[in-house]
Amino acid sequence: MEQARLFVAIALSFLVIFVWQFFMVEPDAPPPVETDSVAEVAVPPAPKTDIAKPDIAATDFPTPSEETLPARVITIDTPLYIAKISERGAVFESIVLKKYRETAQKDSPMKALIPKDVPGGTVYTGFSGGDFPNLDNAVFTASVDADNLSISSVSEDIVFSYASPEGIVMEKRFRFSPDTYLVGFDLTMKNMSARPVEGALSVGLSGQSSSNGATYGFEGPSALIDNSLEQIKIKSIEDKNIYDGKIGWAAIEGRYFFSAIIPKASESSRLHLSVAQNDLLRSQYVLPAVTLEPSTVKTFAFDLFFGPKSLKILSQYHNGLDKLIHFGMFDILAKPCLWLMNYIYSVIPNYGVAIIILTIIIKLILWPLGNKSYASMNQMKKIQPLMAEIREKHKDDKKKMNEELMGLYRIYKVNPMGGCLPMVLQIPVFFALYRMLYEAIELRHAPFVGWINDLSAPDRLFRFDFSIPFMEPPYGVPVLTIIMGATMLLQQKMSPPPGDPTQAKMMMLMPVVFTFIFINFSSGLVLYWLVNNILSIAQQYYIGRKNA
Repeated sequence: MEQARLFVAIALSFLVIFVWQFFMVEPDAPPPVETDSVAEVAVPPAPKTDIAKPDIAATDFPTPSEETLPARVITIDTPLYIAKISERGAVFESIVLKKYRETAQKDSPMKALIPKDVPGGTVYTGFSGGDFPNLDNAVFTASVDADNLSISSVSEDIVFSYASPEGIVMEKRFRFSPDTYLVGFDLTMKNMSARPVEGALSVGLSGQSSSNGATYGFEGPSALIDNSLEQIKIKSIEDKNIYDGKIGWAAIEGRYFFSAIIPKASESSRLHLSVAQNDLLRSQYVLPAVTLEPSTVKTFAFDLFFGPKSLKILSQYHNGLDKLIHFGMFDILAKPCLWLMNYIYSVIPNYGVAIIILTIIIKLILWPLGNKSYASMNQMKKIQPLMAEIREKHKDDKKKMNEELMGLYRIYKVNPMGGCLPMVLQIPVFFALYRMLYEAIELRHAPFVGWINDLSAPDRLFRFDFSIPFMEPPYGVPVLTIIMGATMLLQQKMSPPPGDPTQAKMMMLMPVVFTFIFINFSSGLVLYWLVNNILSIAQQYYIGRKNA
């Protein structure tokens, strides 16, 4: 039992390393999967719905466009973003967020949501019936004459229309508002031909797969299916790429931003995922098949979202998008911490200070358990000479030595595992805060003091042109991490050492191991751990003096 602390410390170290490797480092990308066309996707049957039959003669339908015609790009400028929509495919070629930048530098360009490596744009449309075989290259006609549209006070609509040679019209209507990241989107089919049209419409998002780099939170396709969050790892798409059910929304997530399709009608539908060459990720929302009789119109209503993964913003929409903010298995702990951190920030506008105060609050909550544990450790320190005598006396009889030690623990009412309790209890809090501090967009480019100008990134004082072992770029001096390692070493020296000198050396090695593990963690998380260590040292010193 006297080796319990050693075993727990080693186990916790391996646990951190294991979780780091298993949950936080993405494996190599899977082999490329050919992108299926919508026509090849089986769609769930759906009951026929009544379709309105408007006065077709009174409707002004556009003249069919030739794919060889030049396509304009319409720029929409709102207070929150700048979007560019090409008439070719009526897809979003570019979305730039005005309130966010690419890096923490003040002169950094605004954040672009569509990477340049993603060809063809996003919010593309498909139809499985064969009447629109190549909508990606079809040239739609925009309803506005100007190439630039500024939206500053009221919402405005832009309609993109395309007609097949038979007169089957596809219409994409986008509604832009000045005060929201939501974009209204109506997808309409008008059958002006002399025959029924059958098939399934689909709306898709394009993005860049993150499988080539390490990801510590979730990045990739996700959806709300039957009111349950599904986050699909890129490596899992090869095994399963079709999901059926009532889809509340479908999204492609990055670390801090995402794009999403939100259908306004709740009905059984299908999500079809694919990864093509160059890690092009596609997420298609496939509607139930319909039959469109001649001279009839069918409209499907959606909302689109292009913006930040902010719980505060998403909670305002009441459409289920707030469920996309999920911090893993300890989400139940992470979200209250996020709320509390943001509340503290509203009073003291510095997220570094907010993390320090949050750490103090968490420490106060765990204070009673810490007192008991440090009191137990203090008792263990007092009986160290007696334990040494027992080990020396029964060094050739391990069974007898353990019996004597257990008797000693009972006499002095010492729990050899008691000193490990605070560390064990901190593990769930640590991982909850890790995910929260890594993914919370509030910390993105949030400055603290001095050289720490981004609490979501590792702290680096100075910048070196050469690589450093175990360190991810940028290379520099990890000041907070070094100080944190020193506090762990001090805390270890204050704890009762194991009787075995070899075990004592291994215990002293633990702070070094943790320091190397933390070297690439975000400075916000290291700040939390550093402050927690300082508070633990103070508490341990206080209990030691009190029970001296």
